[in-house]
Amino acid sequence: MTTFKDRSDVFAELGTKLSIAEIFETLVDGEVPIRFSAHDGSSTGPKDSEFALEILNPRGINYIATAPGDLGMARAYISGDMAAEGIHPGDPYEILRAMGELKFQRPSALELVTIARSLGWDALKPIAPPPQETVPRWRRIALEGLRHSKTRDAESIHHHYDVSNTFYEYVLGPSMTYTCACYEDEGMTLEEAQENKYRLVFDKLKLKAGDRLLDIGCGWGGMVRYAAKRGVRVIGATLSAEQAEWAQRKIAEEGLSELAEVRHSDYRDVRESDFDALSSIGLTEHIGVQNYPSYFGFIKSKLREGGLFLNHTITRHDNTRTTRAGDFIDRYVFPDGELIGSGRIISDIQNTGLEVLHEENLRPHYALTLAEWCKNLVANWDACVAEVGEGTAKVWGLYMAGSRLGFERNVVQLHQVLGVKLGPNQTWDVPLRPWWNA
Repeated sequence: MTTFKDRSDVFAELGTKLSIAEIFETLVDGEVPIRFSAHDGSSTGPKDSEFALEILNPRGINYIATAPGDLGMARAYISGDMAAEGIHPGDPYEILRAMGELKFQRPSALELVTIARSLGWDALKPIAPPPQETVPRWRRIALEGLRHSKTRDAESIHHHYDVSNTFYEYVLGPSMTYTCACYEDEGMTLEEAQENKYRLVFDKLKLKAGDRLLDIGCGWGGMVRYAAKRGVRVIGATLSAEQAEWAQRKIAEEGLSELAEVRHSDYRDVRESDFDALSSIGLTEHIGVQNYPSYFGFIKSKLREGGLFLNHTITRHDNTRTTRAGDFIDRYVFPDGELIGSGRIISDIQNTGLEVLHEENLRPHYALTLAEWCKNLVANWDACVAEVGEGTAKVWGLYMAGSRLGFERNVVQLHQVLGVKLGPNQTWDVPLRPWWNA
């Protein structure tokens, strides 16, 4: 069909009305890469496309027209007002890959008037988003305080992590590990790769029986229990009440209570110090880039002289882009999450007075991890929907499949940084060469 952009003269005709497919074309910058249809019978995009999107009702196009981009598309899809053909909702990876070049643009004032005339002015009035969506950043200040205050951080963590322990068991598998695994090869199972990740962190930190470890942002206590099983005394801290409850129960079941503890606590409230090592696996994303100096200062204050730390975090591929997440991730997945490149992280570690010993990028490993989580969601789809509802389950499929694409395309990376707190003589108390098996 003739694209909307090829017939801009249509706006000069006062009574012009557009089909929903033409409205969609107006919102897209470039070609529509897959088939798109709507409840008014209109369609656009390649007819032979393997994948298709269908707007089912007026609310679906309202979401897209009032928030062109990933947020509006997510609202329509999560609410059930837009159907996606050719994929399972637990793993929409293939359709997202096919839509990889899809870009949206804001309509001009004249285009907006024509869209409103076509749909009816009432059809573009703001409507409530799906219940899975949190409020925008500007409203969180009034409701929860300043960004990265203890109260607001607690609410952000609650939004994402206190979904349901049962749901996470379905998606993450027996390890209950919600961070990037480390694969020796692609034939490794998810469980083997998660165990290997904990082994790698343990070895990099040069831990041994009798040592003391602080694990901040400890999740369900995977690293805590791994270290305790090897004789290390461990304190873990998490802002998620459900994670802490699950972890403490598991610690007791495995007979580790004399060595391990997981607290429902902000990491900043841990009073103990003089630890031999500190691990932070998947916490830095929630800290806020402007808070890195105080965050790494906290790490320094908790280590003994010669103590090692490992920071494991998602990063951007450079250090120049905005630190804030996109609208979909911010509203549905990680409220207030921020990312920056590994260069900024290393600089702030060094500026705090800690020394960096080693750094590595595990980007392909996270793509593999996310693919396995999506497989788990698909395999347990009915149970997951029964546990948290279809909308929330769709959020997770969309988020994990999209994140997999992000790691594959080098939009995001995963970096482990190993460092040490030096003593007054500034000498290393570690071997001259890496002492762990990569």
